[in-house]
Amino acid sequence: MPRVLLSPKIDFVFKKIFGNEKHPEILISFLNAVMEPIDPIKSVQIKNSDIEKEHIEDKYSRLDIKAITNSGEYINVEIQVKNEYNMIKRSLYYWSKLYEEQIIQGDNYEKLAKTVCINILDFKYLKNNRYHNAYRLKEIKTNEQLTDVMEIHFIEIPKLKKVKNSQEITDMLTAWIEFINNPEGEVIANLEMSKKEIREAKEELIRLSANSRERSIYEKRKESLLNKTSAIIKATEEGRAEGRAEGRAEGRAEGRAEGRAEGRAEGIEEGKKNEKIKNIKSFLLLGIDVETIAKGTGISVEEVKRIKEETKNY
Repeated sequence: MPRVLLSPKIDFVFKKIFGNEKHPEILISFLNAVMEPIDPIKSVQIKNSDIEKEHIEDKYSRLDIKAITNSGEYINVEIQVKNEYNMIKRSLYYWSKLYEEQIIQGDNYEKLAKTVCINILDFKYLKNNRYHNAYRLKEIKTNEQLTDVMEIHFIEIPKLKKVKNSQEITDMLTAWIEFINNPEGEVIANLEMSKKEIREAKEELIRLSANSRERSIYEKRKESLLNKTSAIIKATEEGRAEGRAEGRAEGRAEGRAEGRAEGRAEGIEEGKKNEKIKNIKSFLLLGIDVETIAKGTGISVEEVKRIKEETKNY
């Protein structure tokens, strides 16, 4: 029985494929698809291809890709599977670091090159229906561009319209996001035959998936990301609980009706339950095993299995 392919949504796998120095054409194709430059990128120098062992189990470490193009542009690519509600400021922060690191004190500012951050998100974040949004510095009233030296992209995987067959794919960015989202699907199987870079990425994914050492590292990274997600969920729930407690105290002080308080409490509990189920489904789609999900979320194994069956039927 063939082994299930590892998920490119996990940053370890994503970096192994798109940050692979032996196959720079994969990253070149992806960057050209995202940025659509007038003069296509012809070569890249990948700056951080190594993955340190300590980063795998550190739930707060970033396994991103840093590269410099043949025209001198500095690029950072990161994939995120869980909404931490800070992506805009987070991206601005890492953009500023990448920009600032290009020169030392006393250097001429003219040395500063165009710097691009690309964020791939496995969740909806921005308040529009487009799955790909790109931003630069512009004048507020006239929309006149100040400079292209700053460019930040957000690619939201869930917003991509479901693709039924490869004929529906008319651009390489859609092809790449389909690969990241569903590498074992029929659409990618067909695209492999006509898109060289997609074929190379799939072959690298198959190689990684068949390597027991790489699979072991992958499982450790998945667990660390799950622990991080669980910590976020716990902190969110604790914050809500604190808010509810304060709200109840205020409600009593103001003589609010008990029935209204109960109704709010029931609504909050239902929202918490739905959010937890949504998180479990996301973990299942990433290939995380039932026992690990149960451990990380505090839900019973039986309940996770039930949700898994519902997801299959859906």
